Amino acid sequence: MAPVRPEFGPELRRLRTASGMSLAQLAGKVHCSREYLSKIERGIGTPGDRLARLCDAKLGAGGALVALLRRPARDSAEEPGSLPATGGSGPWSLHLGTDGAADFTACDPAPRADERVPAVAAKWAVAPHGTPADSTDEALTVFREVYRQCRTLGQCSGPAAVAPMSIAATAALRGLGRGEPSRHRAAALRLAARFAEYTGWMAQEAGDDSSARWWTGQTAGLAEAGGDAEMTAYSLLRRAELALYQDDSMSTVELARAAGAQARDIRTRTLAAQREAQGYALMGNESPCRRALERATEMAEPAEAHDDDLTLGSTHLPDLTAFVTAWCLRELGEAEEAVALLDSGKHSIAPHALRARARHGARLALALADAGDVERACAETVPVVHHAMTTDSTTVRADLRQLRSSLATRRKHPAVRDTLPLIAASLRGNPDTRGGSG
Repeated sequence: MAPVRPEFGPELRRLRTASGMSLAQLAGKVHCSREYLSKIERGIGTPGDRLARLCDAKLGAGGALVALLRRPARDSAEEPGSLPATGGSGPWSLHLGTDGAADFTACDPAPRADERVPAVAAKWAVAPHGTPADSTDEALTVFREVYRQCRTLGQCSGPAAVAPMSIAATAALRGLGRGEPSRHRAAALRLAARFAEYTGWMAQEAGDDSSARWWTGQTAGLAEAGGDAEMTAYSLLRRAELALYQDDSMSTVELARAAGAQARDIRTRTLAAQREAQGYALMGNESPCRRALERATEMAEPAEAHDDDLTLGSTHLPDLTAFVTAWCLRELGEAEEAVALLDSGKHSIAPHALRARARHGARLALALADAGDVERACAETVPVVHHAMTTDSTTVRADLRQLRSSLATRRKHPAVRDTLPLIAASLRGNPDTRGGSG
């Protein structure tokens, strides 16, 4: 719909009156309502190109009305169909409303000399509208696939590649859930909570704990609105994980136990027991750590049969029980046992799951270093360094910092001399934080 000049409405009225036609008569000839035609004549309605042409023809205006359509001016240096001179290199922003609306703005790369801020090159507003129930079912199926792909992408890319997708999907589903019948509303909000949780994990991987906590709060709110008690319990586990990475062992245990008490799903209870064990391991409290691990092991086997698309917790470490047990054993000083467990599972991780391979490899290298096998520890470190850089993983870098400290005491070893510069290169420019299991 092209904008019109202010003269369009008065000229339309003048021509209609001169022809002797009433509003109703002209409206019938151009196939629109009398009320809409009246609005156009008064300048508060805008005709489409076709309606303007029909009015012109029926009133015998000879193109005078069509000429009053305001066409956008074309830069004389710009060929028809060419891209803007900016080449799309300017900044983009996307405002996401709570009702599913979105406003997109693209700016020129840099302000001109006479401007304080970059000029807007494009602006686009999108408002949500109702959809039939069967279309909503199909949309939710597509969003489930997007969620699965986001998690896959997060295994081989950094948070910067994943977060925009997961944030936008969270907002879209939140908006979809506002205007749908109860069945679709709950499903949309539950899926939005999954995206929000994964966004929080990406924030943590990017080293932004404040944002990770905010997204965990969003997860809990969306889950509660969608009636997903299990995800509400799982959000406590996400808080426990953040506490673990901050060396807050007591909060880790308390939050994990609260999650286990609230959860009804066996997988969530298993994950809660594992997180509780890690908290006790961080304290150096062996007996309750092993009891928690025993509870987790008893529950772990039936927890394997789950919906892969929406499974909570890590799905790229095939034997999460062995990984967490090894994590705890290494913290408790049982490095050889930890090595045996991690060795048995390292070849079962999918080749594309670089983030999972980095997490697993970093813990194996730490355990090997503690066990005195420096040669192997250095060999395992090389792929970890590359995977950590590819996935921009703050949590893996935290393990690499521990490894650097451990290897630094053996600088005379040839493998250590080669490995320490690699670790330093991967850590350069990143804040120093302590890591946990992820």
